[in-house]
Amino acid sequence: MDVDVHYARSGDLRIAYATFGDGPVDFVFVPGWVSHLESWWEADAPARFFRRIASFSRLIMFDKRGTGLSDPFTGVPTLEERSDDVRAVMEAVGSTAAFLCGLSEGGPMSVLFSAAYPDRTRGLILIGSNVRILKSPDWPYGKTPEEWQEFREGIEDWGQGGLINLFLPSFAGDERAKRYFSRWQRMSASPSTALALFDANTQIDIRHILPQVQVPTLVIHRTDEPVVSVGNARYAAEHIPGARLLEQPGEDHLPWLGDADGMLDAIEEFVTGSRHHVDEDRILATVLFTDIVDSTRLAAEAGDRRWRELLDAHDEISAREVERFRGRRVKTTGDGMLAVFDGPARGVRCAQAVLDGLAELRVEIRAGLHVGECELRGDDVGGLAVHIGARVAGLAKPSEILVSRTVRDLVAGSGLRFDERGEHELKGVPDRWSLYAVAS
Repeated sequence: MDVDVHYARSGDLRIAYATFGDGPVDFVFVPGWVSHLESWWEADAPARFFRRIASFSRLIMFDKRGTGLSDPFTGVPTLEERSDDVRAVMEAVGSTAAFLCGLSEGGPMSVLFSAAYPDRTRGLILIGSNVRILKSPDWPYGKTPEEWQEFREGIEDWGQGGLINLFLPSFAGDERAKRYFSRWQRMSASPSTALALFDANTQIDIRHILPQVQVPTLVIHRTDEPVVSVGNARYAAEHIPGARLLEQPGEDHLPWLGDADGMLDAIEEFVTGSRHHVDEDRILATVLFTDIVDSTRLAAEAGDRRWRELLDAHDEISAREVERFRGRRVKTTGDGMLAVFDGPARGVRCAQAVLDGLAELRVEIRAGLHVGECELRGDDVGGLAVHIGARVAGLAKPSEILVSRTVRDLVAGSGLRFDERGEHELKGVPDRWSLYAVAS
């Protein structure tokens, strides 16, 4: 999507902003730590997220001072100054009142604005938002000095995917995601600016402001995300009068990952009072994930040329076997693949064939399968079933095909045999799951 960037005057600085959609209500997205207006639209997941919001509102987006396309700053901006950027952008677009959606560090900005300007705030949405950053005797939900130092050290790899394991843990091994995340970092802020803003956030503590919020509020948080403890969301929902709390399973901090549709449904209902039908197909599918065991070591031992040849052979074998077993290869993941099938037995047999084919090249893989409802998003698939399939694959041993109980039960009578692997917790997924290994 083309981003038509304009600038609003906020004090002596110019704040970059853009609008999307022409819905009946204004919706201001207040970004977190750093951002870049144009970069959001370069990747499918955030673009899809924002397009959905623009379908029922006039979406107003901006880069905070010092980040993205906005003017740099001298010193460290206060929370009040950053909140004033919201007011400046709203005035520039002629918005008299809007829903404010604050992500992460954008949450405290939005809380402060809504408490100061209740007449200009139709509602408040907090996603993965901080209340207070650092741990203290009266605040158990913050970061210890050691945890904060780990975050700071991640900035040493700024622009090279640093911190991806914290902000996008379920995509930490995805090279394509890492490349985008690295580019987004470089465009959003310089390393020194990112670090200055990062340390400035340690001063944030909005506990005393929360009871002053008098507008409808929706608090959304991923239960297992490592960036901001869910305790922040529970505390905010308890202390903002009438606030509603929505906890989602998952570990990714950024809202367009994981169950983004569930979050968008809740946001749309909060803003409009109803949910419209989304033009997406939902199907019951068998999800297969594979990845090469010890790929980093193999790449180092083989050298660039030989490793590229092995990856090409891997892709060729996996594509051939997926087609043979009437599946669809959704995408490769650098050293693995995601495929879907209309029958679990075919998915298991495909995994066996890929495993055997690569064994001839002395390449070991692990595989995981699950059956569940998937969302078709163009050529991609999403939903909890995909998340579960990835988690199952991550628990498989080298040369092992691991499946959920759903798969085992559905292939009864197929001749496939399984060995029990006990109950496991799947990170970011509720309950314990019984897993089974396909017998040789």
